[in-house]
Amino acid sequence: MRRHGWAGDIPADDEEAIARIVAAARRVIDEDGTVNVSRVAEDLGITRPTLYRYFPNLEALLRATAMSAVSAFLDNLAVHLQTYTAPTDAVVEGIAFTLEQLPHDRYLGMVMQPGKASAFTAGVTGEIAITFGRSILNRFNVDWRGSGFDDTTLTELVEFMLRTLQSLIIDPGRPPRHGTDLRTYLHDWIAPAVQAHCRAAVH
Repeated sequence: MRRHGWAGDIPADDEEAIARIVAAARRVIDEDGTVNVSRVAEDLGITRPTLYRYFPNLEALLRATAMSAVSAFLDNLAVHLQTYTAPTDAVVEGIAFTLEQLPHDRYLGMVMQPGKASAFTAGVTGEIAITFGRSILNRFNVDWRGSGFDDTTLTELVEFMLRTLQSLIIDPGRPPRHGTDLRTYLHDWIAPAVQAHCRAAVH
Protein backbone atom coordinates (compact mmCIF):
# COMPACT_ATOMS: atom_id res chain seq x y z
CA MET A 1 0.00 0.00 0.00
CA ARG A 2 1.45 3.38 -1.01
CA ARG A 3 1.89 6.13 1.55
CA HIS A 4 2.18 9.74 0.43
CA GLY A 5 3.54 12.70 2.33
CA TRP A 6 3.72 12.11 6.04
CA ALA A 7 5.92 15.24 6.27
CA GLY A 8 8.86 13.17 5.09
CA ASP A 9 8.54 10.60 7.88
CA ILE A 10 6.95 7.57 6.23
CA PRO A 11 5.35 5.04 8.64
CA ALA A 12 7.04 1.64 8.80
CA ASP A 13 3.78 -0.19 8.16
CA ASP A 14 0.00 0.19 8.06
CA GLU A 15 -0.30 -0.35 11.82
CA GLU A 16 1.96 2.62 12.50
CA ALA A 17 0.09 4.71 9.92
CA ILE A 18 -3.25 3.95 11.59
CA ALA A 19 -1.85 4.74 15.04
CA ARG A 20 -0.54 8.09 13.78
CA ILE A 21 -3.87 8.99 12.18
CA VAL A 22 -5.78 8.18 15.37
CA ALA A 23 -3.28 10.20 17.45
CA ALA A 24 -3.67 13.14 15.06
CA ALA A 25 -7.46 12.87 15.27
CA ARG A 26 -7.22 13.12 19.04
CA ARG A 27 -5.02 16.22 18.73
CA VAL A 28 -7.56 17.83 16.42
CA ILE A 29 -10.38 16.99 18.84
CA ASP A 30 -8.38 18.53 21.71
CA GLU A 31 -7.94 21.73 19.70
CA ASP A 32 -11.25 21.99 17.84
CA GLY A 33 -13.65 19.84 19.86
CA THR A 34 -14.60 17.78 16.81
CA VAL A 35 -13.11 15.55 14.10
CA ASN A 36 -12.33 17.13 10.74
CA VAL A 37 -10.72 14.95 8.06
CA SER A 38 -8.98 17.88 6.38
CA ARG A 39 -7.45 19.03 9.67
CA VAL A 40 -6.26 15.53 10.51
CA ALA A 41 -4.66 15.14 7.08
CA GLU A 42 -3.00 18.56 7.39
CA ASP A 43 -1.64 17.67 10.83
CA LEU A 44 0.02 14.57 9.37
CA GLY A 45 1.23 16.12 6.14
CA ILE A 46 -0.84 13.77 4.00
CA THR A 47 -3.71 14.16 1.54
CA ARG A 48 -7.33 13.29 2.26
CA PRO A 49 -7.21 10.37 -0.24
CA THR A 50 -4.24 8.94 1.67
CA LEU A 51 -6.16 9.14 4.94
CA TYR A 52 -9.19 7.50 3.31
CA ARG A 53 -7.07 4.49 2.37
CA TYR A 54 -6.90 3.67 6.07
CA PHE A 55 -10.31 5.00 7.15
CA PRO A 56 -12.88 4.93 4.34
CA ASN A 57 -15.15 7.53 5.95
CA LEU A 58 -15.45 9.90 8.88
CA GLU A 59 -17.48 7.39 10.90
CA ALA A 60 -14.68 4.82 10.70
CA LEU A 61 -12.14 7.43 11.85
CA LEU A 62 -14.41 8.58 14.66
CA ARG A 63 -15.00 5.00 15.79
CA ALA A 64 -11.28 4.21 16.01
CA THR A 65 -10.50 7.51 17.72
CA ALA A 66 -13.36 7.24 20.18
CA MET A 67 -12.53 3.68 21.18
CA SER A 68 -8.86 4.51 21.69
CA ALA A 69 -9.77 7.57 23.74
CA VAL A 70 -12.23 5.91 26.12
CA SER A 71 -10.07 2.91 26.98
CA ALA A 72 -9.18 4.48 30.35
CA PHE A 73 -12.88 4.90 31.16
CA LEU A 74 -13.60 1.29 30.21
CA ASP A 75 -10.76 0.11 32.46
CA ASN A 76 -12.15 2.16 35.37
CA LEU A 77 -15.61 0.78 34.65
CA ALA A 78 -14.27 -2.78 34.82
CA VAL A 79 -12.76 -2.13 38.25
CA HIS A 80 -15.92 -0.39 39.48
CA LEU A 81 -18.18 -3.24 38.34
CA GLN A 82 -16.00 -6.10 39.55
CA THR A 83 -18.35 -7.05 42.36
CA TYR A 84 -21.51 -6.93 40.21
CA THR A 85 -22.23 -10.43 38.90
CA ALA A 86 -26.03 -10.34 38.44
CA PRO A 87 -27.12 -9.03 35.01
CA THR A 88 -29.73 -6.66 36.51
CA ASP A 89 -27.33 -5.06 38.99
CA ALA A 90 -24.56 -4.77 36.40
CA VAL A 91 -26.80 -3.13 33.81
CA VAL A 92 -28.20 -0.62 36.32
CA GLU A 93 -24.77 0.29 37.68
CA GLY A 94 -23.23 0.38 34.20
CA ILE A 95 -25.81 2.92 33.03
CA ALA A 96 -25.60 5.00 36.21
CA PHE A 97 -21.79 5.02 36.38
CA THR A 98 -21.44 5.93 32.69
CA LEU A 99 -23.96 8.76 33.02
CA GLU A 100 -22.20 10.12 36.11
CA GLN A 101 -18.77 10.09 34.44
CA LEU A 102 -19.86 12.17 31.43
CA PRO A 103 -19.13 15.59 33.01
CA HIS A 104 -15.65 14.43 34.09
CA ASP A 105 -14.38 12.70 30.93
CA ARG A 106 -14.06 14.82 27.80
CA TYR A 107 -13.68 11.92 25.40
CA LEU A 108 -16.49 9.94 26.96
CA GLY A 109 -18.67 13.01 26.54
CA MET A 110 -17.63 13.24 22.90
CA VAL A 111 -18.58 9.61 22.33
CA MET A 112 -21.87 9.61 24.22
CA GLN A 113 -23.41 13.05 23.92
CA PRO A 114 -25.45 13.66 20.76
CA GLY A 115 -23.68 16.11 18.50
CA LYS A 116 -21.45 16.51 15.48
CA ALA A 117 -18.66 14.27 16.78
CA SER A 118 -20.51 11.57 18.65
CA ALA A 119 -21.23 7.86 18.70
CA PHE A 120 -24.89 8.91 18.60
CA THR A 121 -24.55 10.91 15.36
CA ALA A 122 -25.83 7.90 13.39
CA GLY A 123 -28.16 6.89 16.22
CA VAL A 124 -27.82 4.42 19.06
CA THR A 125 -27.98 1.54 16.59
CA GLY A 126 -25.01 2.85 14.60
CA GLU A 127 -21.83 0.81 14.45
CA ILE A 128 -19.84 3.16 16.70
CA ALA A 129 -22.46 3.15 19.44
CA ILE A 130 -22.96 -0.63 19.34
CA THR A 131 -19.19 -1.26 19.37
CA PHE A 132 -18.84 1.01 22.38
CA GLY A 133 -21.79 -0.61 24.14
CA ARG A 134 -20.42 -4.09 23.59
CA SER A 135 -17.10 -2.91 25.04
CA ILE A 136 -18.98 -1.86 28.17
CA LEU A 137 -20.75 -5.22 28.51
CA ASN A 138 -17.48 -7.07 27.97
CA ARG A 139 -16.11 -5.32 31.09
CA PHE A 140 -18.92 -6.71 33.27
CA ASN A 141 -18.10 -9.63 35.55
CA VAL A 142 -21.29 -11.35 34.41
CA ASP A 143 -21.83 -14.81 32.91
CA TRP A 144 -23.99 -13.53 30.08
CA ARG A 145 -24.28 -16.85 28.30
CA GLY A 146 -25.14 -18.63 31.52
CA SER A 147 -27.80 -15.97 32.14
CA GLY A 148 -29.43 -16.70 28.79
CA PHE A 149 -27.86 -14.03 26.57
CA ASP A 150 -26.34 -14.99 23.21
CA ASP A 151 -24.67 -12.65 20.70
CA THR A 152 -27.99 -11.48 19.30
CA THR A 153 -29.66 -10.76 22.62
CA LEU A 154 -26.48 -9.14 23.98
CA THR A 155 -26.54 -6.73 21.03
CA GLU A 156 -30.20 -6.01 21.76
CA LEU A 157 -29.33 -5.40 25.41
CA VAL A 158 -26.62 -2.96 24.30
CA GLU A 159 -29.18 -1.13 22.18
CA PHE A 160 -31.60 -1.02 25.14
CA MET A 161 -28.90 0.39 27.44
CA LEU A 162 -27.79 2.96 24.86
CA ARG A 163 -31.35 4.09 24.23
CA THR A 164 -31.77 4.55 27.99
CA LEU A 165 -28.50 6.48 28.24
CA GLN A 166 -29.39 8.64 25.26
CA SER A 167 -32.74 9.54 26.80
CA LEU A 168 -31.18 10.41 30.17
CA ILE A 169 -28.47 12.49 28.48
CA ILE A 170 -30.88 14.45 26.30
CA ASP A 171 -33.40 15.01 29.11
CA PRO A 172 -32.00 14.13 32.56
CA GLY A 173 -35.32 14.93 34.26
CA ARG A 174 -36.60 17.77 36.39
CA PRO A 175 -34.79 17.69 38.66
CA PRO A 176 -32.07 15.41 37.26
CA ARG A 177 -31.61 12.15 39.17
CA HIS A 178 -28.26 11.40 40.77
CA GLY A 179 -26.73 8.79 43.04
CA THR A 180 -29.24 6.68 44.96
CA ASP A 181 -32.26 8.29 43.27
CA LEU A 182 -30.90 7.44 39.82
CA ARG A 183 -30.13 3.86 40.76
CA THR A 184 -33.52 3.38 42.43
CA TYR A 185 -35.25 4.63 39.30
CA LEU A 186 -33.21 2.29 37.08
CA HIS A 187 -33.80 -0.67 39.42
CA ASP A 188 -37.55 0.00 39.35
CA TRP A 189 -37.89 0.29 35.57
CA ILE A 190 -34.81 -1.10 33.79
CA ALA A 191 -33.92 -4.06 36.00
CA PRO A 192 -37.33 -5.80 35.54
CA ALA A 193 -36.87 -5.86 31.77
CA VAL A 194 -33.43 -7.49 32.10
CA GLN A 195 -34.70 -9.91 34.75
CA ALA A 196 -37.66 -10.91 32.60
CA HIS A 197 -35.30 -11.93 29.82
CA CYS A 198 -33.20 -13.96 32.26
CA ARG A 199 -36.32 -15.81 33.50
CA ALA A 200 -37.54 -16.43 29.96
CA ALA A 201 -34.15 -17.85 29.00
CA VAL A 202 -34.13 -20.23 31.97
CA HIS A 203 -37.60 -21.57 31.10
